[in-house]
Amino acid sequence: MSDHNRRSDLVRPADEAPGKFRLDKPNGKLLGVCSGMARHFGWDPLTVRIVFVLGAVLGIGSFILLYLAIALLAD
Repeated sequence: MSDHNRRSDLVRPADEAPGKFRLDKPNGKLLGVCSGMARHFGWDPLTVRIVFVLGAVLGIGSFILLYLAIALLAD
């Protein structure tokens, strides 16, 4: 996948409000939380996933609770 195609996945659709966070289920691996956050902030999804995995391992599960809360409250 080229960088151009990868970057276009991060662009917010025109009909979506700029301040509105949404899960990105089509591009997500589990529930779409990390890919939704990456899309919202314009970050790389892999970076967000790595941060969540490290936070879950090093934070003794606090990031797991955060992930589930976002998944239940968003969208």
